[in-house]
Amino acid sequence: MRWDRWAVLAAVLVAALGWLAGPRPTELGGESTGDAQLGALVRSMVDDPTGYRGLAVAYVTRDAVRIAGLGDDGTGGRVGADTRFEIGSIGKPLTGMLLADLARDGTVHPDTPLRDLLPTVDFEDPDTAAKTAEELASHRSGLPSVRITGPVQGLSTGLSTLGGTDPYAGADTEWLLSTVGTASASGGAQGVGYSNYGMAVLGHALAQRAGVPYPELLRQRLLDPLGMTATGYALPSPHAQGFTAGGRSVDPWRGSGYAPAGVGAWSTAADLATLVSATMDGSAPGAAAADPRFDAGDGERIGYGWFTEPDGITWHNGGTGGFSAYLGFDRSAGRGVVVLGNTDRSVDDLGRRLLGTEGEEGGFDVRGAIRIGVTVFLSLAGAWGLLSVARQPATDRLRLVSNAVWAVALPALAYAVGTWQSVPPLVWAVGAGLSGYAAVRAARRWPSAPTNGRTRYPWLRWTTTAVNVALAAALVTWAVIL
Repeated sequence: MRWDRWAVLAAVLVAALGWLAGPRPTELGGESTGDAQLGALVRSMVDDPTGYRGLAVAYVTRDAVRIAGLGDDGTGGRVGADTRFEIGSIGKPLTGMLLADLARDGTVHPDTPLRDLLPTVDFEDPDTAAKTAEELASHRSGLPSVRITGPVQGLSTGLSTLGGTDPYAGADTEWLLSTVGTASASGGAQGVGYSNYGMAVLGHALAQRAGVPYPELLRQRLLDPLGMTATGYALPSPHAQGFTAGGRSVDPWRGSGYAPAGVGAWSTAADLATLVSATMDGSAPGAAAADPRFDAGDGERIGYGWFTEPDGITWHNGGTGGFSAYLGFDRSAGRGVVVLGNTDRSVDDLGRRLLGTEGEEGGFDVRGAIRIGVTVFLSLAGAWGLLSVARQPATDRLRLVSNAVWAVALPALAYAVGTWQSVPPLVWAVGAGLSGYAAVRAARRWPSAPTNGRTRYPWLRWTTTAVNVALAAALVTWAVIL
């Protein structure tokens, strides 16, 4: 009975410490800059500030641009009109506008096939070679969303995404151009299938036709004419720090191969307000890219990179490991918005509300549900496994050791990568408390448990335990580094 009391006491103490020191999601700060009325409106539209940290918002009309900053930039400063954010896939409509501008002056025809844009590439798949610039710009090429050239790259990309490092590291321009020849696209008429890789290929193909690197082509044809001097692909200084909604800081994305798809792109609310205003009134180079041209399903249409909803809202969003972005405008109403955030929580609904339309329902979020399930599992499974083994009459010390290390490693991993803006941090504290309870129960069994129970292959049990300890230690180390 005394052991049970100690176990309960340990559970309560560890749970209390877990609550005090456990994960904490970010929350929109109280600082404000710029247009006070717009800032107050934005705050009133944020139903739940959890998962945000800083927001830069621009409201564009035919006559004026209003900009407000809310919260902090993650480096100790307040968010303002000139705070630089990663903008992610906002780079895709910029590439679409390049195509429209180059088509206007005859440099490239929208029907030009990829084999003519990249004449030095030896295409293995004739369907890929036949894809046109227009198909690439409208996500109708059939090329994959991202290009994974082998299991090592796939594992590296997955671990980088999970760990908050750059998943596009190594995917530079040379890499992209070297992989185009072996890329496969299905033949025939294509529906819209969102492709980061396809847009990246298009951007670099246009750059090769123009004879300059993609960032320079974008600067010459679009950014400089609009005076967007704070937009580009060089890592700016200073810039906002990106975070997950759960509160973990993450690295910027830098892979130049995917630059035309938005990887490595930075901008400000002021610059993007200029883009929205000029695209909305048709004065921007390549503004015709925003014209809806092809069916994208469910009443939505797509131009070159830009989507248009049935209600007339033309838009694109962007998201990286630690930033989110939304651009949208309603030409008939003469209003547009820019919303930038320095966490990975989506700002789409906020942007749509500012445009006067409710956010999309979107249906059941399968990925979100999986992330929630994984977070809860990692928080509780280790403790449950150790408690189950400690209660078995025939348990031995090797089993106790194997399960004890996972009772530490799994909560540590949950702390590092859990989706704590959706899962209450109390779940982690409960898991920590259960681990404390299970540890006391395991300690009680230790003196009477044999080192290795009855087994035909004792060496296999020792090996399995060593592997468990090594893997758990590696995960804990990784989680601490994160």
